[in-house]
Amino acid sequence: MLNKLNKRRGGFTLVEIMIVVAIIALLAAIAVPGFLRARKRSQASRIINDLRLIDSAVDQYAIENNKASGQAVAIIDWTKYLKAGTNLYLTGNDLMGNAYGAQTVDSLPHVNSTTKTSLSDVTDNTFWSPYN
Repeated sequence: MLNKLNKRRGGFTLVEIMIVVAIIALLAAIAVPGFLRARKRSQASRIINDLRLIDSAVDQYAIENNKASGQAVAIIDWTKYLKAGTNLYLTGNDLMGNAYGAQTVDSLPHVNSTTKTSLSDVTDNTFWSPYN
């Protein structure tokens, strides 16, 4: 009887393994688009936050340097008022690599049109307000 038990091998058949792989592939096909959408949405939120930081930096620069409303502020000037070492501080660009450019005192910064287009599938115009 002991020999009979040792001869019988336990394991999975090829069909069972294929079914498990098919189920895992199906779950991945359902989950991946959601993860990609969430990633793009978080990028859009980061850009909105960067615009808020730029607005504050331009205001601080204008106060300290007695700039009047409507005067231009170069990238090199407003980036000095951001946290050192951040991507925005180092480059003055958004996550997509597009420059925010020079800003104007007492006016809100705007979203780059290329960036807005690349994130349009996860955002609408109300998301970008008041930075349209």
